[in-house]
Parts: sequence; C-alpha cells; structure tokens
Amino acid sequence: MGQYETKDIRNVAFVGHGASGKTSLVEGILFKAGATKRLGCVDEGTSVSDFDSEEKERKTTIDSSVLHCNWQNKEINVIDTPGYPDFISGAIGALNAVETAVVVISATSGIQVNTQKMWNIATEAGLARVIVITKMDGENVDYPALLDSIQKTFGGECLPLMLPVGHGSEFKGVVDVFNMPDEVPDEVIGNVDSSREKLVEGIVSVCDTQLEKYLEGQEISDETLQGCFSTAIAAGSIVPVLCCNNKKELGIESVVDVIAKFTPSPEKGLACKCASVKEDKVSEDEIDVEVSKSAPFSAQVFKSITDPFVGKLSFFRVYSGTLEGHPEVYNARSKKNEKIGHMFRAFGKEQQEIKSAIPGDIVTISKIDDISVSDTLCDPHTKVKFEDIKFPNPMASLAIEPKSRGAEQKISETLNRLVAEDSTFKVSRDVQTHELVVTGMSNLHLDVILSRLKSRYEIEVDSRQPKIPHKETITTKASAQYKHKKQTGGKGQYGEVYLRIEPLERGAGFEFTTKIVGGAIPSQYIPAVEKGLKETIAKGILSNNPIVDVRVELYDGTFHNVDSSEAAFKIAASKAFHLAFDDAKPVLLEPVVNIEVTIPSEFMGEITGNLSSRRGRVQGMDAFGDLQVIQASIPMDEVKNYETELKSMTGGMGSYTMELSHYDIVPSHLVPAIIAGAKKDAEKTD
Repeated sequence: MGQYETKDIRNVAFVGHGASGKTSLVEGILFKAGATKRLGCVDEGTSVSDFDSEEKERKTTIDSSVLHCNWQNKEINVIDTPGYPDFISGAIGALNAVETAVVVISATSGIQVNTQKMWNIATEAGLARVIVITKMDGENVDYPALLDSIQKTFGGECLPLMLPVGHGSEFKGVVDVFNMPDEVPDEVIGNVDSSREKLVEGIVSVCDTQLEKYLEGQEISDETLQGCFSTAIAAGSIVPVLCCNNKKELGIESVVDVIAKFTPSPEKGLACKCASVKEDKVSEDEIDVEVSKSAPFSAQVFKSITDPFVGKLSFFRVYSGTLEGHPEVYNARSKKNEKIGHMFRAFGKEQQEIKSAIPGDIVTISKIDDISVSDTLCDPHTKVKFEDIKFPNPMASLAIEPKSRGAEQKISETLNRLVAEDSTFKVSRDVQTHELVVTGMSNLHLDVILSRLKSRYEIEVDSRQPKIPHKETITTKASAQYKHKKQTGGKGQYGEVYLRIEPLERGAGFEFTTKIVGGAIPSQYIPAVEKGLKETIAKGILSNNPIVDVRVELYDGTFHNVDSSEAAFKIAASKAFHLAFDDAKPVLLEPVVNIEVTIPSEFMGEITGNLSSRRGRVQGMDAFGDLQVIQASIPMDEVKNYETELKSMTGGMGSYTMELSHYDIVPSHLVPAIIAGAKKDAEKTD
C-alpha cells in the first residue's frame, strides 16, 4: 500500500461510552500528526470522523469510521467507534480488526456502562489496551479518585504513564512517568517517583532476565525497559493510563507517542487462528495464520456501508499475504470466488485508491454485493475461515408499513441494504401477526434507521409497537359432537363428527389421530376433517391467535351416501372443535423472555422492584466491579417500552439484553383486554 512494512503498522480502535471524547481525541491525533489541516469539532459538524448527516445532526458517532495517519514512521490505522450501546455493532466490528483498544474515559463522567462493555470485549479478545482520560479541564474533576476507580474496576495493571499537571480549569499538561523530566512541576497530581517505581516493576515482571537484574538492584537501561514495556502492553500485563485535554491539545502528543512506540504491530499482536476449508467444508481443527507478505492471502470483513455514489463498500483487515492487481478471492461463507476490482484506503468519507495491501492493512473494496460482515476472504488455492464476529441480539422492535402504496418491494430491498450495514439490525415478517417487524438495539437505534430510510431512500413509514404473538391452548380434556346437515332442494350437505381433545405439553404443537372403525366415516373424508381442524386452530377462537399444544382424536361420526362431502366434514370438524374447546378450560399463552439487565449497583433495589411490578421473576445476580447484572424472566408484553423506562431510572446508565424463553399462561385478569384488542384489530381488517 505504501512505503512501510507490517512491523510499522499500528491498528487501533478508540472505544468507550458515548460523549467520553473519543471522536475529539481522534481529531486531535489526526491534526497533531498532520493528517488534517484543521482541528475537527463534533459540535460544529467539522469532524472528519463523524461525516454522516445523521451524525452531524445528532452530534454523536453512529457508525465506526476508518482513518489513518503517520507518526514517528509508524503507519497508524485509527477506527473511531460509536459510544452508545444503541450502535454497538460498529465498535464490536472494529475490535475484531485491531491489535489495540484505546479505552476512552471522561474525567467528568468516569467509568460508564459502555466503558465496561468495551473493556470486557477487548479483554476477552486478548487485545492490548490503553486507557486515556479525556476532559481533564472539566468541572469537579478528581483525578486520584478516578484512577482509584479504574484500578478497582479494571485491575491493578492499570498504571499511570502520564500524571496530570493540575486538573479542572488548572490542567496545564502531563508529566511522563517513564521519561521523567529534570524538574517536576509542583502542580503535578500524584507521586512521580512511586508511580515510576510501580511502572518499572510491572514492566520487568514480563522479562525474567530483567526481573532478576531488578531484584538484584542492577541498573536497567531505558532502551531495555522500552522493549519490555511493549511486551507488557501486548500481553496485557500493563495497561498504561494517560490523560489529556482535547480542546487545548494538551497530552495529545503523549497519546499518539504511546501508540506509535509501545502498542503491538500486527506481527507482535495476537496469533491469528482460523480453520482450514477443504471441499467447501470448514475443518474443526485450528490453524495459525502466518503474518507474512509471502503467505497465502487471508482477510476478514468487519464493516459494510452503502455509499450513495460508489455503492456498497466492504471494509476488511488483511491478516496474511499480499493483495494486488485484480485477483479472485474465495468467500468462505458464500463458497464462491469474487473478483476484486478497485481497492481503497479510507479516510472518513474519502476513499483513496491503492494498488496493493499487505498484512495489517485495512482495505475497502466496492460493488461486490454478496460480501457480508464477518466474511472470510482468502486465496482460492489455500482456503481458510476465521471465526464469525459475535454481535449481541437486538431487542427493540417496531412494526412498520410504507405510507404510500406500491412501496412494499422498494422497502424490502432497502431494508436488506441496511441489514447488510448493521449486524444488530434485523428485519422479519411475523408469520403469526403478518407484520413487517424491524428490530434493533434500542428505540434510538430504530429511530436512526427509519430516519435513514427517509433521507437516503425517500421512503416514509408508519410505525407502531408490534402485536404480541399470543397463543391459545386448553388445560383439560373435553369431547364434543357436531352434525352439519343442510338441505337446499338439490344435493344437500351432511357430515357428523365426534371429537376428543386433550392438552399436550408446552411446545408439542398439534396432533391429530383417528379411531374410526367400521367405516363410520369413509376414509376419503378423514383428510377433510383434519383440514377443517387445522384451519380452525390456525385462526384461533378466543383472540384470533393460533391454538397450540392440543391433541384431537376423531373417534366416531356418520355420513350420507348422497349428501356427504369434504366441505361438510370440514365444517362439522370446525364446529365440533369449537364446542370441545369451550369445555376444555381454554387459556391464553404469552411469550416470556429471559432478560439480563446491567446497571450500576446503586440502582439494584429500584430495578428489581420495577421488574417485579412488570411480572418479572429475578433468577440471579452477578457483580462486576461497580456494575450488577440481574437475570430475570419476564413476559414480552411487559418489556415493550422497557428501554425508555430503564434509561430514565438509571440516568442512561442501564442496558439490557433478552431472548425468547417459553410461553406461559396469561393471568386471567389480563385476558379480557387482550381479547377486546384482538376483536378491534379484526374489525379494522374487515
């Protein structure tokens, strides 16, 4: 791609909670490195990272953005990520493309929910981590207290590399603990000598030879310590803590210095593991990928967008081999070869065409529709597959329909494009309610999606809460008989059936059996009976919802040689089932979900009480630092607007995930309202 080698590349994702200062920090680094000619500002809409119209309007990062700069002859690929859990897919994808996560924490807000999430993901992935405290000039900043909170939450390996000179309005810069100045300012917060001692102890702990020398009191050169420092950061044994002020550009140079000097290159980062592919089948055995230009090509897609001018853009990280010219690559998911056309290097919304890419490079290609996030691209002669990127399940849903008639096909195609861009956005057609349902991480996430539908594709929709897919069932055995007899002057209608019904265990569905003997009902009419039953249970009786978990036995009946017909037996079966159903103590079933709510500890009582008020049952609790994770089961109907209330109760610091668990009986006092609502919907349809 350029005049550099893999050892000179640094791939870094900036992660943290929303409004922590990630984008401003990235803008400061780009400006300091000379990659931009002016310092971009989020509030003014001049950020090169937040270039999307939605981002400018909302003044927050929605999609990850890929940028780059050069510092100290190191080529740094920077990925700025969204900070709010609503748009977490961009951050997760980015963390799968880098060796280092820069965890950004606001000095005024401290550790927040998404700070914790990003730290966990980066740690589990084995990434090197650097903590940067921003907004040191803010009001009520308490650096010692924040550092203590960081170490208690994330571990004692988080050690200050830079100490602030003053804080709040008195913040004047930083002091390098590693390379101590001859004169330390009086305003420095913290003990420089003891901080350096702890740092050196942490550094030498990863190098046995140097540790022995250190314990013996021998002098260790700064050059040796620097080498061990890089090793310690790559291993996660040390997480350096830095601080800065983006507006006044104080401490920014120290941040980019640490990235260039001490964070791992693709050669020194994690060993890339994947599975071999033979005859389009993925092997269960892991293999190591050789990080070499001469090795077979392999890469993984971590981001996808649709550009209004260029079309679909796929972003991938090269792990091995050299990509040049217009080669064919194998897609391990689609099991097809794709021809690479033009290749680009991204800088925000700008795309610079390139001729080749080496291990560690982050590359963009265009106009290949059948490439998705997580896809492995590789040499067709040496096929491999990387593990799929894991994204959380979306939880907030809306039923939508286009405002203008005839837009159904267009909206379907457009929504599929948006699904390809965002792995936490799903679209489905509910087979029971027949609604087109979009699902995202939150109401805000869906609001952005629908806004893009309008601004990008000129599609306006009406939205509402999706109908809850209730079901109906019975709780006891019953039997009934019905004779359908109609004489009209010509050929009449005749069919009589005797049915027994009984409940089945939850999830068993529908069973039909027959014990007809002696030709009481001719065999050619038995399928008509079953068909009449299936049509009835599909429509439901109580609330126009399907009937489930019931066995029906046809045990007797009568027929007429002339007047009997399939239609007559269908009607008789349906009527008999209605009668038996009414006697079998029918009930409504509602979907129940398992929910995990993550909150700061101080909200425990309020949240558990609120879950109980929503008919939730707390199943367990886990603690992580200052956060609590509550596991509970709760009816789906009770979490339709839960996101909004949870944010209100926790000041935006709570989040949750959920998945369908099972169906359970609706309490009797809630049934009339559900039935009334179903009848109203039926009248509208009619």
